[in-house]
Amino acid sequence: MSYGQSHLSDYITLGILNLNACSTAPDLNRNNINDPKSDFFVPDKPQNSPPHRAFNRSFDNEQKRAEILKSLFRQTGKKIHIEPAFRCDYGENITVGENFYANFNCVILDAAEVRIGDNCFMGPQVGIYTSTHPLHPAERNRGLESAKPVIVGNNCWIGGHAPINPGVTLGDNVVFASGAVVT
Repeated sequence: MSYGQSHLSDYITLGILNLNACSTAPDLNRNNINDPKSDFFVPDKPQNSPPHRAFNRSFDNEQKRAEILKSLFRQTGKKIHIEPAFRCDYGENITVGENFYANFNCVILDAAEVRIGDNCFMGPQVGIYTSTHPLHPAERNRGLESAKPVIVGNNCWIGGHAPINPGVTLGDNVVFASGAVVT
């Protein structure tokens, strides 16, 4: 097997690609490969806007941080707490339920929908990623990408340093170990 060539079967054999998660998860951009540098994909990103900067600078005012998050996200429950620093692509594609907590350095790349249920807690440095790139190097090198939603059910605990990859759905009552990878 040549690892220099990009063949789908190579990725399956190596255990790098989970076709069940990718093909059965709801996909807002199914089969759409996009150029993120196009006019359509170059919005004012939150890291450049006052609400995002204000959140990461408001260490001493928990109520103000919650208000900022509620204005940044599509929808939240009444009780939401995220420790700074927090990063996201847009914010408007993120929905979190009641009683949500994320520890330090949470990253949510929300090029597609990210929906998190009630009573969900995340350890430090959890990453939720909706953006994905082509497996074939020629397409990937052109800078193309797509996005697949991530859905997290109710009553979930996601341990520290855990990445959740594009297209993943976690059901209710899931405990996701620290450092585990979900594809």
